[in-house]
Amino acid sequence: MPIGIAGAVVLAGVGVHAAFAAPSADAVIAEVYGGGGNSGATFTNDFVELANAGAAPVDLSTYSVQYLPGAPSPTSKWQATPLTGSLAGGGRFLVQEGAGTGGTTPLPAPDASGAINMSGTTGTVALVTGADPLTCLTAADCAADPRVKDLVGYGTALVHEGSGPAAGASNSDSVTRGATLADTDDNAADFTAGAPTPQNSGGGTPTQPPTTPPTTPPPTGTEAKIHDIQGDTRNSPFAGKAVTGATGIVTGVRAYGSSQGFWVQDPNPDADPRTSEGIFVFTGSTSPAVAVGDSVSVAGTVSQYYPGGAAAGGQAVTEITKPTVTKLSSGNAVPAPVVLDDKSVPDAFVPSAGGGSIEDLPLRPDEYSLDLYASLEGMNVRIDDTRVVGASDPYSELWVTVKPKQNPTKRGGTLYTGYDQPNSGRLMVQSLIPTATSPFPAANVGDTLRGTTTGPLDYNQFAGTYALQARTLGTVKSGGLEPEVTGKASSDQATVATYNVENLAPGNPQSKFDALAQGLVHNLRSPDIVALEEIQDNNGATDDGTVAADQTLTKLTDAIVAAGGPRYQWREIDPVNDKDGGEPGGNIRSVFLFNPQRVGFTDIAGGGSTTPVGITGTGDGTSLTASPGRIAPTDQAWNTSRKPLVGQFTFRGKKLFVIANHFDSKGGDQGIDSHLQPPVRSSEVQRVRQAIVEHDFVKQLETADKHADVVVLGDLNDYQFSPAVQSLTENGTVLTDLVDTLPAKERYSYVYEGNSQVLDHILVSPDLGKHVEYDVVHINSEFANQTSDHDPQIIRVRP
Repeated sequence: MPIGIAGAVVLAGVGVHAAFAAPSADAVIAEVYGGGGNSGATFTNDFVELANAGAAPVDLSTYSVQYLPGAPSPTSKWQATPLTGSLAGGGRFLVQEGAGTGGTTPLPAPDASGAINMSGTTGTVALVTGADPLTCLTAADCAADPRVKDLVGYGTALVHEGSGPAAGASNSDSVTRGATLADTDDNAADFTAGAPTPQNSGGGTPTQPPTTPPTTPPPTGTEAKIHDIQGDTRNSPFAGKAVTGATGIVTGVRAYGSSQGFWVQDPNPDADPRTSEGIFVFTGSTSPAVAVGDSVSVAGTVSQYYPGGAAAGGQAVTEITKPTVTKLSSGNAVPAPVVLDDKSVPDAFVPSAGGGSIEDLPLRPDEYSLDLYASLEGMNVRIDDTRVVGASDPYSELWVTVKPKQNPTKRGGTLYTGYDQPNSGRLMVQSLIPTATSPFPAANVGDTLRGTTTGPLDYNQFAGTYALQARTLGTVKSGGLEPEVTGKASSDQATVATYNVENLAPGNPQSKFDALAQGLVHNLRSPDIVALEEIQDNNGATDDGTVAADQTLTKLTDAIVAAGGPRYQWREIDPVNDKDGGEPGGNIRSVFLFNPQRVGFTDIAGGGSTTPVGITGTGDGTSLTASPGRIAPTDQAWNTSRKPLVGQFTFRGKKLFVIANHFDSKGGDQGIDSHLQPPVRSSEVQRVRQAIVEHDFVKQLETADKHADVVVLGDLNDYQFSPAVQSLTENGTVLTDLVDTLPAKERYSYVYEGNSQVLDHILVSPDLGKHVEYDVVHINSEFANQTSDHDPQIIRVRP
């Protein structure tokens, strides 16, 4: 279920008055200067100045400033500088960025610092909720991203607000919003060029550098112990305030990336189990000048940092930012770890707040695992001999369970059985050990992480979940898991399979095509019909209007022949460019492959990307009006989502109607460990509408022919117990979801965050369900070496 990053650029935003969010009534971008340190520049650094047009302060700890080149290429990425602190009503806030070799005057003391090297003449700057880089590369896409609070394109920037970018930027001139801070969402109208005038939150303006170093004043703030800072809820009572005297022993150091820092733990705990004795000290892109075992005293500003922004729903991490660190001694023993195991971790996962926030609820670490982890945030913890329930991924992460008896699958995972059963024993494991010293282990589901794994408990900002940051990492013992091979069909059985091939495009390495072919030929035994999801167009994510996918399909079918399989034919309908969602520019779609030596495809003209397929005739004369066809492709149910592909096949003279699906993704849903409980599943609304539209089509087909043989299959992006799937099946009267016919421990096709769950389905009409054998073939989701993140499924059926 991957959500692709932004791909190539169609210059859709040029000359278009993009409808950005309503003009900001408080925080706005006031000035942008990208000429710092360039030839002819006075100032040594680039900068972005924010201003508050309102009277109330704005907490900036949930925001970042981001930059995109003026003419982004398909591979361009936004660069982000996370912010901390507050923007006072009517105040200013200075964000210092990259330095050049020129210039003579430093900026006034910045309120936040980054290392982005901006262009002096053209670029786009955005004020963004959260620190995750934006993925939009056009004005229209950025306008549609709710995280963008304000955006300024300058020079000749293609991404801008309104009629055009702000004009006049140069090595010597910035672009500045007027004194009234008017925000009409038109950069050309709101900004003018002139000499840069950087101003920080204290009203400071630039001065010539002093000839002698100034004396560093002692840190100011309230003296507080770490447990005082953490408090007995998820919110720190010191949030936004300056503190001093936070003492403890360094238990872990993160010295890479843009979120560097270290964890420190007070070896002298208080008597309250709800208050953590550990905390993360954020040093940004600067490597911490401490080592494990150092005794330190820390002063700084307390921040409640929401990875991805508060609106994303994740837990906040209590951090000390802008730290002043005093080393008191070295070589001290690290505080003894708290052991996480079946006894110490509660069975219940998280309290409910009726959809509201649980942040200010007193923690109950003896009742809920998520409360336990919050009470241990930043502290040294330990796990021993844990079973792997989520395979190692390319980001050097794996998942284990500390509760081995909790919903085990037949092959060693942890089964996700319902919204109220998120499995409290799951825990992510990452490593603080340099990979050059000890590469991260490759582990499959069912393996064991043997021995002791110890380190601080963190909240992973990208996954949105608690993670043990391993200072010492156990070793992997194989559980002997092997890819499955489906059973052999008899000659009078038709075999129909579904396989999400994860953004397959001609530019993928040949090894991916070969591995997919091996899976289809050997593990699935060359199905007669295959519904493929996520077939991309001929140039993949390049967004230039290409929609044909014949090159992708030729390369795949050639690989299947080379693997010893049949020469498959295919049927599909090219989508309208950029209208089916998925990776921008990829134009993913569902496709039928079929073996003409075993089954026939009934070609009926009239199908098209926007033409709805219908049903004609009754009884044995029931037929589609187009084959292949699409179900209600212009219905709003399918906005920016894949349209179902319908085909009419024959096997031994009998008709078989097959519907290939790829429902709307779960992107935008709040995670199961959201601070809002229960979390909001916002994407579910569209999938339910999709299910109803398809249900009505299937019911119409079954009404025309009560013995119609119908197979509905594909990536429905939802669980067997979800409202969407229940709407599609009508409690089994219209369709039978075959995953429900498996033993409970085998009901999964996808592993996400250590939960073995169902996203892919094969459903059949009641008449067909009497003659079907069904198999989920586990060849991907449980393995570190994956060809796709989905497992294929197959049925053997006598129509």
